[in-house]
Amino acid sequence: MIGKWFKGNDAEKDSAAADLPDTLNYEESRDLARHEDVNVRRALASRADLKPEILYYLAEDTEPAVRRAIAGNAAAPMHADLLLARDKDESVRGDLASKIAKLAPGLSAEEQDRVRKMAYEAIEILARDQAARVRQALSEALKDYADAPPAIIRQLARDAELIVSEPVLSFSPVLTDEDLIEIIAGNPPQGARAAIARRKDLREKVSDAIVNANDTDAIAALLANHSAQIREETLDRIVSRAIDIETWHAPLVARPVLPRKAAIRIARFVADSLIDQLEERQDLASDVLEEIRAVVQKRIEDGDLPDPSKKKGKAKAEPEESADEALERARQLMKQGRLGEDAIAASARGGNRAFVIAALAVRSKLDGAIVERAFHDKSAKGVAAVVWKAGLSARLAEQIQSKLAAIGPRDVLRAREDGGYPLGVDDLEWQIGFLVDLVKQKR
Repeated sequence: MIGKWFKGNDAEKDSAAADLPDTLNYEESRDLARHEDVNVRRALASRADLKPEILYYLAEDTEPAVRRAIAGNAAAPMHADLLLARDKDESVRGDLASKIAKLAPGLSAEEQDRVRKMAYEAIEILARDQAARVRQALSEALKDYADAPPAIIRQLARDAELIVSEPVLSFSPVLTDEDLIEIIAGNPPQGARAAIARRKDLREKVSDAIVNANDTDAIAALLANHSAQIREETLDRIVSRAIDIETWHAPLVARPVLPRKAAIRIARFVADSLIDQLEERQDLASDVLEEIRAVVQKRIEDGDLPDPSKKKGKAKAEPEESADEALERARQLMKQGRLGEDAIAASARGGNRAFVIAALAVRSKLDGAIVERAFHDKSAKGVAAVVWKAGLSARLAEQIQSKLAAIGPRDVLRAREDGGYPLGVDDLEWQIGFLVDLVKQKR
């Protein structure tokens, strides 16, 4: 019976092995577990309908491919997983780490249930694995679980390899503020403090610890994390040191809340392009803006900043034009291959809202009413999605949101540090579809 399933060349055997009968009795599965073709044994090892002793038998197979199949099989008995936790093949242990971590929530070292205790033991073994790839797989699998074993999470968070510690340092809800502060104050690998600084809703005392550690990259990440809580006194300390640390300037200017004293001090040293952003903030009181302008004027007089009236390339207000005129001009420029990012950015700086909307409509091939709707609703995500659809950068999307769509600094959807869009493609497409539906309903 078995022989008739596996005749022909190797490619045919691969196909046949993946097409085992829907049901197997004990004797058939036992015989297949000893089959000479590794593809047959591998296919068998992936099945969830085998007796535990068959799966355990396959966990001792001489071929790593078969053992990997058992490592990833949720039906494998815990005895098999415990055996594979010490497997000589790194890929087997890595696959096991990804699977077994899903069993971790709710486990504790004192767990009385025998199977759960064995699962915990396997996880402990994997957390000590010599191969960083295996420990990384475990860290990635456990990073989001609020009830993952605390001792394991703390061990992974203190791992000497950043690829292992970073997932839990950035995301694990198991780590307490005290855990994080202890790690920050220690001697973690380069990048570990920055991983902590990127955590969502970071509390003030952890932010203080990051600043106290004097880690330049971590402080830059902290400033860029708009959900991080930073005390005013701590922000003042950062500003005091920021003059010569350029990587802090842009995230400082973009902080969602910028106290009066910090805003004025920042105006004394940041580049002129950031001065423009500072002056455009809508959350600063008029008297603060006046002080900032006085600081800027003094820098211009001292020669520290270029005179805007003499600066080449300074954006000038563009003449107003109707929506129809703007659309016709955008179409002509598109035909000439001149409707690029620079042209649209210049119009955005000049405040030509009608032309920018027309240009986005032409480049994205969307109805102008759809683009107009995003601007009208002051939708940061909608405007960003339209700019993305037009094939333009996230940096330009930022500029258009604040310059032309009247979106406040706190609500602007900002580009990632690498310049990419902060939303995924699916989210951006959804925003476009949402705008399309809104316009259809209105009509």
